[in-house]
Amino acid sequence: MNLQVIKHGDDLMVDSREVAEMIDVRHSDLLPKISGYITHLLNGEFRPVDFFTRSNYEDSTGRTLPRYLLTRKGCDMVANKMTGEKGVLFTATYVTKFEEMEKELTAPMQNLSPQLQLLISMELKQNEMQKAITENKEAVQSIRDVVSLNTTSWRADTATLITKMARTLGGTEHISDLRKESYKLLDTRFGVSLETRLTNKRQRMALEGVCKSKLNALNHLDVIAEDKKLIEGYVAIIKDMAIKYGS
Repeated sequence: MNLQVIKHGDDLMVDSREVAEMIDVRHSDLLPKISGYITHLLNGEFRPVDFFTRSNYEDSTGRTLPRYLLTRKGCDMVANKMTGEKGVLFTATYVTKFEEMEKELTAPMQNLSPQLQLLISMELKQNEMQKAITENKEAVQSIRDVVSLNTTSWRADTATLITKMARTLGGTEHISDLRKESYKLLDTRFGVSLETRLTNKRQRMALEGVCKSKLNALNHLDVIAEDKKLIEGYVAIIKDMAIKYGS
């Protein structure tokens, strides 16, 4: 069975298209399953990127289509849902391929002199330290962004945090789902229906003679902007989500 392990950043990963081919399912059917796994991981406060990274590829017609890159943990998760021969063969294949790639990456080091190996190891550790420092700086900045979020420039600031959360989850395509989650939480906590309020607002403005294009441009944030308590509640919810998902 063909399965290619690739280096993606600092991680070893495989393409969801090859996984789908190996386990004999349509790629279009595997994608929503992986999305479901990601949802469960988020609910359990695990980092989805340790298992799956959303990506894209271009097909033979030039279309840009979605795919996932799976780490070894991601392959474990897919394999754990399978039984029978296909599951056994898939597990045996990806375990073997990951081990082969790991050996291939370490083999060049073994052929070097001890002194050169030491120098390379020191450089790698230095790079790791620099990466950790950069990540810590980014984490501190994220905390500052959350703490500084207020009701003065709430629309722009919450949009920035949502975009950062989406990137943490794997890409800006998650922005829509994050917004939906924030509105649902606001409805639940404050006992309102933003959708109903938005419909009512459009109807009122239509009676006032506002053009259709402006009516269609209205969104839930316009409804929130009319109520100081909803603004405060929405800001608090985005802060909570930023802590939950990272930003």
